[in-house]
Amino acid sequence: MSTAIAAFAGWNDAGSAATDAVSFLVQHLDANLLDSISPEEYCDFQVNRPQCRIGPDGKRRLIWPTTDFWVAPLASGEPIMLIRGVEPSFHWQAFIEEITEQLVEWGIDRLVVLGALLADVPHSRAIAVQASSEVSHFQKRFRAESPTYEGPTGIVSVLEQVANRVHGIPSMALWVPVPHYVANSPSPKAQLALIRKLTEMLPLNGLSTAELADEARAWAEGVDALAAEDPEIAGYIASLEAANDTLRSPAASGEALAKEFERYLRHRGSQ
Repeated sequence: MSTAIAAFAGWNDAGSAATDAVSFLVQHLDANLLDSISPEEYCDFQVNRPQCRIGPDGKRRLIWPTTDFWVAPLASGEPIMLIRGVEPSFHWQAFIEEITEQLVEWGIDRLVVLGALLADVPHSRAIAVQASSEVSHFQKRFRAESPTYEGPTGIVSVLEQVANRVHGIPSMALWVPVPHYVANSPSPKAQLALIRKLTEMLPLNGLSTAELADEARAWAEGVDALAAEDPEIAGYIASLEAANDTLRSPAASGEALAKEFERYLRHRGSQ
């Protein structure tokens, strides 16, 4: 089975956890760049500006906010496609068509989209990743919940639905919560949670997360140190920890995250 994993910077990528997870896979699976979608027709460059970077040769170069496609062979012999881009400002339907054309051309028969949302969760507790899908065998195999959300949505949800309903590519979404009081990127603990969830689902044999786990521990320790300097923040985190500890069962955690996701999207949609 050929799988694609996709994430997009912007509205659905709190702490850059989703796109950083794809970047981690690109690097550690030795993926090769296949193709890119030009941002010219899709991006507002005052929102997603090109970046100036200095390369190994000491020369500056421009990095445009493209949507890139990589492929990496897995130990099982099946290929995996990795897609990382930026949520477009314009022409969403044409943008999705370009992506799904690539999925069809490369014979992708399973799509996983990644998202990250700001939530009232403590940084000091394990992060529960929520899986959702309209596909019944994904619901059974991966314990994915049937989505019930109604309201404003992002490009990952549009891609998931179009791939599944229009092109017949079974799809699912993985969502990770990021503590809203430490929303800046990177968010290595949320990134690690997504990677670990993917390793449960896919034959990513030999993928080492030790370095990322070290980063996640250092990140949590850094937040602990900052919180210790502010009694009000420390008290707030303690209240989140108490609430989290009452929702330890997978069913309760998934339901709570789903409700938090709906609250977050409605809040964003009203801005």
